[in-house]
Amino acid sequence: QVQLVESGGGLVQPGGSLRLSCAASGSTVGITTMAWHRQAPGKQRELVATITSGGRTNYGDSVKGRFTISRDNAKNTVYLQMSSLRPDDTAVYYCYCNVQGRGGLTGAWGQGTQVTVSL
Repeated sequence: QVQLVESGGGLVQPGGSLRLSCAASGSTVGITTMAWHRQAPGKQRELVATITSGGRTNYGDSVKGRFTISRDNAKNTVYLQMSSLRPDDTAVYYCYCNVQGRGGLTGAWGQGTQVTVSL
């Protein structure tokens, strides 16, 4: 099994920046794509960004040009650098990864970290 632990959330003013981290532990050898999702109050969880094991990235339309996803495979850690933050970026941010194991492809979620963008 894989465990994911996010960190780096907090309160930031509009226009500010924040960096989230997500560290994986456990059976990490099978981790392939890693991703960040977010869920705002009263809304469905949405994809923020993904990154493959080879470094290919993909972003949700609302964060393109403002957020950057990266990963350090040696540390089993994925990052989300968020810039030009807006109040509508306020949400709980969740880390996710795909895991290729003997039984096939599974997934793991972190517990989430709160990001609040407000004056």
